[in-house]
Amino acid sequence: MTYTLDNRLADDSVPLTTLPLSELRLINDARFPWLLLIPRRAKLEELVDLSSSDRLALTTEIDRVSRALRTVSHADKLNVAALGNVVSQLHVHVIARKHTDACWPKPVWGQGPAVPYTTAALTELSEQLLTELEAHE
Repeated sequence: MTYTLDNRLADDSVPLTTLPLSELRLINDARFPWLLLIPRRAKLEELVDLSSSDRLALTTEIDRVSRALRTVSHADKLNVAALGNVVSQLHVHVIARKHTDACWPKPVWGQGPAVPYTTAALTELSEQLLTELEAHE
């Protein structure tokens, strides 16, 4: 079987890069720097569905992405979660939160419509994140 990205994840995000295990995407909501890691394995729904080596790889990628996001966003808090209540395909959210953001201290889910990035803002954030990811290899 082949890995296929769930349409809802594809519709809500833009691709940033491919990591050794995961596809890294940015949620298209300028209110929060919000990344998704989606392991490129078929039919995964839960963390426990990963092999031991893939679980370790995913943990390493979460760490790397979290460090890069924290540096770029100057977050007060990072939210890291694998929920899957709406989209069952295994994916991990890494969200930079600030005390001044639109939803603080509430969760970001279901808190109003997304505010898409402008092309310039998307390009700038993407470039900053990719530069930081290289620094955390």
